[in-house]
Amino acid sequence: MNKKMEPVSYKWTEVTNRASFAPRDGAGALVFNDAMWMIGGWSPRDKEHFPLICNNEVWKSENGIDWDLIKPNSFLDDTFDPLQDWSGRHTAGYAVHENAMWIVGGDANQAYYQNDVWTSENGRDWTRVHAEVPWGPRVLHYTVSFQNKLWVMGGQTAPGFAEAEEHFYDDIWASPDGIKWNKMVPQEPHWCSRGMIGGHVVFKDRIWILGGGKYDTPQTPDRAFYNDVWSSPDGIHWHCHIQHAPWTARQYHEVAVFDGRMWVLEGWNQSNRNDVWYSDEGETWIEVPDTPWPERHAASVYVYQNALWIVAGNNMTSDVWKLTRL
Repeated sequence: MNKKMEPVSYKWTEVTNRASFAPRDGAGALVFNDAMWMIGGWSPRDKEHFPLICNNEVWKSENGIDWDLIKPNSFLDDTFDPLQDWSGRHTAGYAVHENAMWIVGGDANQAYYQNDVWTSENGRDWTRVHAEVPWGPRVLHYTVSFQNKLWVMGGQTAPGFAEAEEHFYDDIWASPDGIKWNKMVPQEPHWCSRGMIGGHVVFKDRIWILGGGKYDTPQTPDRAFYNDVWSSPDGIHWHCHIQHAPWTARQYHEVAVFDGRMWVLEGWNQSNRNDVWYSDEGETWIEVPDTPWPERHAASVYVYQNALWIVAGNNMTSDVWKLTRL
């Protein structure tokens, strides 16, 4: 029997309400070389910083207050060459793997699927390692680095944005290098098709899937929302820890591992949310009370310098907050 989890006291601090980057949601969030990195993002109304809906900027911060533009946006117009640089995107797959940062796939906001894989050791110079992954076309997939491999799980096509047969995925792919991908065959029971989970959770030597959902399509106009919790030691054998966690079913939320616990933050279900929950075993969840930051989804979340950070998101401000244990 699991030992009962005791509540812990945490405190949110506003680091800045106006960082130097333009507001955005769905930006990649990685901790690499002792810094927080923000990759790309979406803001269709801001034509100055996002002339093509998304951009391919890269920002870096070592304290959450000062953010340096490492890679300016080059995704400006139809002269852009996707062979020389990665096209602007959001809610893609992001991971730190083999001492480098990775962008794995993308979105469909440009009326095509971004089925490529890019990697960088400095955030400025990016190398394309794959142009057409075998698991495409796909968006909204869940991506982790686990057991010396990159893993892509779930996701879907988006026929409302880019032409493709409607498909909601429940498959699993793994790659040691972003080039060669092997399809895993999970045994039942395992989680149903889904995506729309930001961040990643590798905890107690297992991959974890926390909630998620399905984006609407022309043929399936109703979105799906989940709050179940699954984990696996190998991507093949899965265990359901709870079918309905106490947090509201959601999509476009963020997940993380901080302070020896798994975390679920914010998200969307008919409206933006700002609730924050943690668990040390996947079944019992405790909510952090009185979240002070505005509701949002698709934020950028980091675990850095003994704190859990939440940055920007669909509140469309460039605010930065951090959570520390008291």
